[in-house]
Amino acid sequence: MTKTAVLAFSGGLDTSVCVPLLRDDDHYGYDKVIGVTVDVGQPEEDMQEAYDREHILDEHRVIDATEEFVEELVFPLVKANGSYEGYPMGTSIARPIIARHCLRVAEEVGADALAHGCTGKGNDQLRFEAVWRAGDFEIIAPMREMNLTREWEMEYAEEHGLDVEATEEEPWSIDSNIWSRSVEGGEMENPANEPPEAVFEWTQSPDDAPEGGETVEIEFEEGVPVALDGESMEGVELIETLNETAGEHGVGRNDMMEDRVLGLKVREVYEHPAATVLLKAHADLESLVFSRSQIKFKQTVENQWSDLAYAGLVDEPLFDDLNAFVDSSQEVVTGKVRVKLHKGTARVVGRESENALYSEEMVSFDTGGVTDDIDQTDAVGFAKYHGIQGRMRKGQKDDK
Repeated sequence: MTKTAVLAFSGGLDTSVCVPLLRDDDHYGYDKVIGVTVDVGQPEEDMQEAYDREHILDEHRVIDATEEFVEELVFPLVKANGSYEGYPMGTSIARPIIARHCLRVAEEVGADALAHGCTGKGNDQLRFEAVWRAGDFEIIAPMREMNLTREWEMEYAEEHGLDVEATEEEPWSIDSNIWSRSVEGGEMENPANEPPEAVFEWTQSPDDAPEGGETVEIEFEEGVPVALDGESMEGVELIETLNETAGEHGVGRNDMMEDRVLGLKVREVYEHPAATVLLKAHADLESLVFSRSQIKFKQTVENQWSDLAYAGLVDEPLFDDLNAFVDSSQEVVTGKVRVKLHKGTARVVGRESENALYSEEMVSFDTGGVTDDIDQTDAVGFAKYHGIQGRMRKGQKDDK
């Protein structure tokens, strides 16, 4: 009886090494390894890695899920202002899409096992398996189960004729999708070391970015970006275009210490030009159209949404509940935001919306604060009560 394993396959070092390990009778002894590569908008050269090494697989399935990824997870993230510890999530929100397609293939071919190349120290093992454990399959994680190191993997790859790009000089682990690019490992594991410029591909060094900068205008409809500089665009095109434009100005770099789900701290370097601009613009537009109470409460929802998304728990019932609230709140988030891109910074310089909770006439110094609805003198009574309890307490202390 043929034993079949379905492997989430990127063609990088980890997943390439998994293939002979899965076949090896001394380790797992699978007769057939089917690789599943899910395109979530990663650059062509990243996809090429999988094509270049598909010959080591018994079968290779390539699935284009870029539009699905953008519509089902990226745009909900924008509406939720999704970020984890200060950076736009990218890797974490792509994993459920990849895992679902791997699970579907495993069910389709009647596989015995699902396999991934994640280590036992990271988050991705949890994100994949949160989806996979809904099925009736053995789950295999060679890197975790065999306590493999990156150095061992590189030696093993060389011994088995696996031509992978990771070297001792550039031993970085890289993951990309349309929304984000992450880099970790190598000398960057020491938080004191500055990331070498060679690790960056999507963003120009801010020092070398154009002097004059550039202003872009993003139009939103109910929280979703629909146009860039007055040109209507579908989601994938808009993100790709903005990645290129903002990246040219050095926008979208993060170098941070991150707390993994397991509790370990890790040094991560990210590039996410479009995500940086869109999230900044979206949050700014909300500040124009939301009431103060909405802004305050939604921040609580956003934090919970982001924690679940970071952990890959998109099938958690609460995640649906949070999305229901977010979608309701976005009914008024329609308008335009202008963002100035300049040497690594993205700064909102203008915003407009027909749903704005703002009146220039009411706040202007030039009108004297007098309108049909309010008069500056209306605030006198309020001002008398404002801070009254503090004054009462201070008076009691002064009398003692």
